[in-house]
Amino acid sequence: MSSSLPPADFRKTDGLEFPAVYEAMRPFFDPATQWGNNGQEHLAYRTLADHFPHLSTRDRFLIVITAKRLFQGG
Repeated sequence: MSSSLPPADFRKTDGLEFPAVYEAMRPFFDPATQWGNNGQEHLAYRTLADHFPHLSTRDRFLIVITAKRLFQGG
């Protein structure tokens, strides 16, 4: 069984450096910046769209979900 997907380097793709992306996401998942115990995922999506316009909606969704789990320790 062979995969139809090309091999990918998940640390750097299409000029996107993941440490920079996740550092941009950090403030939105900091417990000290929560509004009434509500998350700020909508602002994280907006930041990705503004700073990385070449990302697809799917890529932005995956990055935000991953960042949320990463910063919440899950």
